[in-house]
Amino acid sequence: MLREIDTDVCVVGGGPAGLVLALLMLRSGARVTVVECARAHQRAFRGEILQPGAMALLDALDVLAGARARGAHRHDRFLVIEGERVLLEADYRLLPAPYDHLLSVPRPHLLDELLAHCRRWPCFRYLPGRRADGLLRREGAIAGVIADGPPGRCVVRARVVVGADGRFSRIRRLAGIGAGRAEAFAQDVLWCTLIARPGEPRVGDVRVFRTGGGPVLVHGSWPDRIQIGWTLPHRRYRHIAGLGLDQVTERLVRAVPQYAAPIREQIRTPADLGVLDVFSARAERWAADGLVLIGDAAHTHSPIGAQGINLAVQDAVVLHPLLVRALAEGDTSAERLAEFERRRGPDIAAVMRMQTLQSRAILSRGAFTTRVRPRLARALRRTPLYRKVLQRMAYGNPSIRVADAGVCGRT
Repeated sequence: MLREIDTDVCVVGGGPAGLVLALLMLRSGARVTVVECARAHQRAFRGEILQPGAMALLDALDVLAGARARGAHRHDRFLVIEGERVLLEADYRLLPAPYDHLLSVPRPHLLDELLAHCRRWPCFRYLPGRRADGLLRREGAIAGVIADGPPGRCVVRARVVVGADGRFSRIRRLAGIGAGRAEAFAQDVLWCTLIARPGEPRVGDVRVFRTGGGPVLVHGSWPDRIQIGWTLPHRRYRHIAGLGLDQVTERLVRAVPQYAAPIREQIRTPADLGVLDVFSARAERWAADGLVLIGDAAHTHSPIGAQGINLAVQDAVVLHPLLVRALAEGDTSAERLAEFERRRGPDIAAVMRMQTLQSRAILSRGAFTTRVRPRLARALRRTPLYRKVLQRMAYGNPSIRVADAGVCGRT
């Protein structure tokens, strides 16, 4: 039987952006339906580091403590290392407590906690295992989605649809909005997750090791995992993989020899590795009549600087009061919803500029990078500018706060 649902807000995508927005809209009295293609939160996720900005907003929603209690791992510093030399250091301990660190939270822990909070509201519906494969339209405006999957086909009629379905957004494509992809970084990241050997001490830093074969990101992950991301030139992995799995693992061992034993023991098949296509993008527009895009669906970023979840949560917090007012006034036109891009766009542009600079710092070679820059970085640490730059990395736009936006109207 075809299931039909009427709702105020249909969020397509149950990631951090979608579920934070759902919770905020529920708190403002809206009826919210979330359509999510995954049936559970147990699949592998790579981005799991929370910046202080995201932590503060999640804390304001009473979500952070519960997610943290499910299991998390604290990191005090972000380091760029070459050999025995620290080239760059971002010491988060210099920030005011309690958000004076990075926090690695497995994505299922965060999503399960957000979902638990949403389910406390009787006007919330969650439709897992269904992919949006069509848009409903009324008088030219988007008025809902058609979702299908093993649990059954659904028609969700909504006053506004929010595309929060990631960097390859299906909703964006169905709406005819261009992705705006740019090969600004032209890299791939080869990911693997290792289990730490018994007795091996936890490392409380996120580290990037600069090597001749490309930078390698390493950080601890709950409960006893080690996340490794090896940055390669775009499409270079195809060549390396063609040499055989043993060649891949040995090159990774040469890059981070301190992890040689677990790499050789635990990377047994190509399935133990994953490749992330790194690119930046900004959708040609973030709104249409009855539709608004947020998170990676609107703007996609490099993993450099661990900004993904930070930006997703902030997007939801910025959109929330704008969307409440639009619903209360019965105006979900493209012009009205485009206010979100007008407000959020400058922040996103600033992050993209910052990531470009960070990428150059990590990837650049030469005497300046290896000899002069470390001395400049040490000198900078003793100035107010160091804390200002650190604050910008940690919070982005510090004025973003969870709003008490009142109650949504219904037509």
